[in-house]
Amino acid sequence: MSMTQTVDAAALDKLRADFRGRLILPGDREYDRSRVVWNAVADRHPAIVARCTRVEDVIAAVRFAREHDLVIAVRGGGHSVAGFSTCDGGLVIDLSGMRDVRVDPAKRTARVEGGALLEQLDRAAQEYGLACPVGVVGHTGVAGLTLGGGMGRLQRKHGFTIDNLLSVDLVTADGVVHHVTDQDDPALFWGLRGAGANFGVATAFEFRLHPIGPNVTTAVVVFPIERARVAGALYRDLSRSAPDHMHLGLNFANAPSGRAAIPGLRGNATVAVGATHFGDPKDAERDLRMLHGQADALVDTVTETTYLALQKMSDDEMAWGKRFYMKGAFLDELSDAAVDRMAEQVRAAPGECSIGLWAQGGATANVAEDAMAFTGRGAAHWLGAEAFWVEKERDSDHVAWGRAAMAAIKPFTRAGHYVNDIVEQGEDIVRSIYGDKKYDRLRALKRKYDPDNVFRLNQNIRP
Repeated sequence: MSMTQTVDAAALDKLRADFRGRLILPGDREYDRSRVVWNAVADRHPAIVARCTRVEDVIAAVRFAREHDLVIAVRGGGHSVAGFSTCDGGLVIDLSGMRDVRVDPAKRTARVEGGALLEQLDRAAQEYGLACPVGVVGHTGVAGLTLGGGMGRLQRKHGFTIDNLLSVDLVTADGVVHHVTDQDDPALFWGLRGAGANFGVATAFEFRLHPIGPNVTTAVVVFPIERARVAGALYRDLSRSAPDHMHLGLNFANAPSGRAAIPGLRGNATVAVGATHFGDPKDAERDLRMLHGQADALVDTVTETTYLALQKMSDDEMAWGKRFYMKGAFLDELSDAAVDRMAEQVRAAPGECSIGLWAQGGATANVAEDAMAFTGRGAAHWLGAEAFWVEKERDSDHVAWGRAAMAAIKPFTRAGHYVNDIVEQGEDIVRSIYGDKKYDRLRALKRKYDPDNVFRLNQNIRP
């Protein structure tokens, strides 16, 4: 859709008068760069990219889009797995000009603008030996991660990102700014924590911080895929006995890279058990002992590193410019039969594909399931089936693998999904994320704050 088909020049000039940031249009030198998002599958052409530098810019952009019936996409870090941070023919509200992070070390809180990245929050907090539980890729946006829940390495010790969220500044569909807290608007605050993208543009967050690092210890043991049951049993035992200050993962990979890379074996399926220790360093050797001396292990390493280095460890593997597809689920238990099924699916993968599990429990289970919109904290494990590739002509192969892999694993999963994993759309899919009771409660909030469904480019709650 061209600009002339959407908005006339006089209307655009009026928007410019109220807009301190930059309006980027098709044909502008910056346009192609400004429309690119993390997942290369989402190759779209918005009519306007409104790069905001202040809350007033966001308000002007929302009102302009409503007046001219333009679909709105909101771009914080541009990291949406489904590509929801861009659109065809509409208006992208780009918050990359709003990335301020301010830490109050005395109160152990951080105020973070809506365009900030995880690496910026991590660096600012670590200056004072603090951290907020966030995700595991430094170039992810704080806003999108938070509004969907915020899983990460610190979740067993300090909960999800939303468990540490104190307030949100939100521009709703009517162009009004709301400072939302559990005290001022408990109903909306409930919905923002797990379904927040449905209700407006989050321009700022306040988080609780915790003492972490600066030094942490990681351990990983890698087995050939034929030893999948051994790896599964090791991970299962760790998830039952490990202290809450340990993050635990199990990863089946067809083309292992990063921490699981093994010279000469790339392309051969492996299974890895990994742990990160955030407790007292003196206890690390004792707590990680189960990962040492495993028979038939291809790799058995313990590494002392810093929290900041750990948080950027996956950045290259998850670099911009790749094509990506995933499916996610929750499991109540990990049986040998489930392990066998995962190993089978990875063996059959077309390329750089993996199935990974994270242990939940700990602090994630200390919050009631109905305390916020997020659904799934009661499960013992989160699971994600992920595929990366570069060539557009291989799209169908990798998407088909992701769907087939999750279909094969589905008998072992429980109800509910992590919304930040979801690529497909539709009311039935959204209901499957939250369940009927929460979905109906979210619909009531949607009717109050976005009755015309202005913010519909996400895993949408219908008004």
